[in-house]
Amino acid sequence: MKWIVLAILLLIVPYTFLTLRYRKPGPAFQPYEDMKNRVNVSRLLSAGYQRIPIIAQRPADGGRINGGAAISAAAGGIPTDLRSTLVEPLLLPTEITTVSAAPSVSTLQPYVIQLACALPDDKQQLGGADLYVRGDQLVLAPTFERIAADLLTRSRQAAVLITIPAGALKAGHYTVTLVAERASRTWALDVR
Repeated sequence: MKWIVLAILLLIVPYTFLTLRYRKPGPAFQPYEDMKNRVNVSRLLSAGYQRIPIIAQRPADGGRINGGAAISAAAGGIPTDLRSTLVEPLLLPTEITTVSAAPSVSTLQPYVIQLACALPDDKQQLGGADLYVRGDQLVLAPTFERIAADLLTRSRQAAVLITIPAGALKAGHYTVTLVAERASRTWALDVR
């Protein structure tokens, strides 16, 4: 029995030392997720898209955004060229109920969009958005976070502020499309 204990100690001590000394910092390699992300990025770049992740904030006051871009309804779903480029289909809100955004912005200022949407189910909440930029087209796809354990959202309606960081957009005229399953919203944006 003493030989077994000695063999275990002789193996565990060097293994622990080597693991602690040479282990890569950060999260472990997750082959499926990492490879899917790499393929997604390379397909987006080859199709001419730039993806910008955006964080959403839940507004405490329900105030409106100054401005008033002329927002109109558009066909629901992700545009076909973007849908064919993505590796995995995006989870979209059921519908966008209200949108408030300015018709123009300076490249030196962040661009703020206030929106309210219907969530697809009670187990997810709006966590941000992905902005896909290609030429003069901006496609804004809300992203969702899963709610832990057996918790549920209070309501299937979510009101959030999405802020595109300053300098993310070049000067020019853009068409912004905020996508949802049933009906998307679209408006013109002038970046100076």
